[in-house]
Amino acid sequence: MSNWRARATHWLEQRWYGAVPPNMVLRGLAMLFERVARSRRADFLSDKRRAQRVGVPVIVVGNLAVGGAGKTPLTIALVHALSSRGFRPGVISRGYGRAGIRPHRVSVDDDAHVAGDEPLLIARRTGVPVAVAAKRIDAARLLLQSDDIDVLIADDGMQHYALARDIEILAVDGRRRFGNGHLLPAGPLREPIERAAACDFIVVNGGRAAPDEVAMQLELMSAVALASDESIPLESFAGRAVHAVAGIAEPDRFFDALRVRGLRIEAHGFSDHHAFTPADLEFGDEFPVLMTEKDAVKCVSFARGHWYAVPVSAQLPDAFFDAVSARLADLKGNT
Repeated sequence: MSNWRARATHWLEQRWYGAVPPNMVLRGLAMLFERVARSRRADFLSDKRRAQRVGVPVIVVGNLAVGGAGKTPLTIALVHALSSRGFRPGVISRGYGRAGIRPHRVSVDDDAHVAGDEPLLIARRTGVPVAVAAKRIDAARLLLQSDDIDVLIADDGMQHYALARDIEILAVDGRRRFGNGHLLPAGPLREPIERAAACDFIVVNGGRAAPDEVAMQLELMSAVALASDESIPLESFAGRAVHAVAGIAEPDRFFDALRVRGLRIEAHGFSDHHAFTPADLEFGDEFPVLMTEKDAVKCVSFARGHWYAVPVSAQLPDAFFDAVSARLADLKGNT
């Protein structure tokens, strides 16, 4: 992460999550942001601007706060759970950071610059149809034209009201929650905090979940060599010096998880969706380099033998997946 961006991020996070209150300028801008956010949602709720339906139930997995809350691992777990229960899911996404805006059906052989890092990861981990587009409604239509799908999962897009949704799953960072409760830029929220009450399910990633929330834990899996796909136990790196690389919203979450597993890491944090080059991963030694899966899909083409991806698995109670499945069954029964 560049020095200026790191400083700006630290300055904001002190106000969003720390003891420093946002100043009057930030609070004034937040009031304007809130007015726009409320007006936009009200327009769709009142049919002043009509949300578009696509013919199958739509599940949106999103968040209210900027930054990571585990949406992509949650989406992957949801795909697997629904598939095992007889559904035929597809996934749509904006494909943040990809080149181009045209709708694109993601292939597992795509480059991340074409598909976006998260959609490519989802396609490779799940094997289900995945499409990206600047407008998620266009991605939905592309999939429904070419694939046998009976439910769509939108990875992110809680605030993309142009696409009608039937189930909303709110992902929350269990450690940071909603920060100071202010909207951008005075706080981390994209919408007022009461928006959470309108969601069908609230999934809390780490930390403590309330009785009406669903607890999710992210577990590190084995390390997978980028150059050979060989999988080795993560414990084999315990006690060894390794480089840990993360270009995600909260790099420290990945670094802390490696430390808990006994790894002695030198941490290298990059900005979310960072476009990696070989020079980014040259550290002047031959110590193993461990990175998130999301980063790894952008590094495979120039991978070296001592670079590894560390997949994560989202652990959620079966009762949650059963409840989502039951809601989908009700929707299909009412059509």
